[in-house]
Amino acid sequence: MNELWNQLASRANLTLSPEQHQKLSTYIDLLLQANLRMNLTRIDDRASAEVSHVGDALTLLPFLPAGPIQLADVGSGGGVPGLPLAIARPDAKVFLIESTQKKAVFLRSTAKTLGLSNVHVIGERAESAGRGTLRDACDIVTARAVGTLDFLVEWCLPLVKNHGKFLAMKGAKIAEELPEAEKAIKMLNGGQAIIHPVALPGTEHHVIVEIPKLGRSPIQYPRDPTFAKGKPIR
Repeated sequence: MNELWNQLASRANLTLSPEQHQKLSTYIDLLLQANLRMNLTRIDDRASAEVSHVGDALTLLPFLPAGPIQLADVGSGGGVPGLPLAIARPDAKVFLIESTQKKAVFLRSTAKTLGLSNVHVIGERAESAGRGTLRDACDIVTARAVGTLDFLVEWCLPLVKNHGKFLAMKGAKIAEELPEAEKAIKMLNGGQAIIHPVALPGTEHHVIVEIPKLGRSPIQYPRDPTFAKGKPIR
């Protein structure tokens, strides 16, 4: 069993079973195999993937509420952090939002292979999901390597229910991104952002940005990308 994964799970008072370790390991195999056919990750060796994909995802565990929850992973791509979290927290209902159809196909196939009945793949843009049935429905919304924070809060906060939270996985550029996102956070009824430094072997400047949801986001957000035209709320 992977000791790093055990250590990260223990921070959330969780113990990973041998079966969960096996599923996490098999997930890496499936990800790296699929990466030979499509662009899912720049990490192409197993040792790095164990840390930078699965390990990175598990750093979110202490920020997830106990008990049954709904979690949406926006721009899930190859499935990080959504799939490892679904394995580590089988009591969580996890929605993987991914608009690139070949990636969505990979996510569905992987969830089926791993027997993850708690995973549901939504093959559409976050803007569409934010105007659908998931609006105001998720206890937690996550995003990693999707976009700058000013765009992310518009895509993600409408999905978060009142008193839930958005968790953005970020790096050193958060010092620049957060001030530029503050207007959007307020407009979408997000609260004060909290920056949590995260220690992970071989990584630097890794942080989790926690933004609480204080009330419903205005109905006009998220904007249709045709009208937003790549311009964040400023």
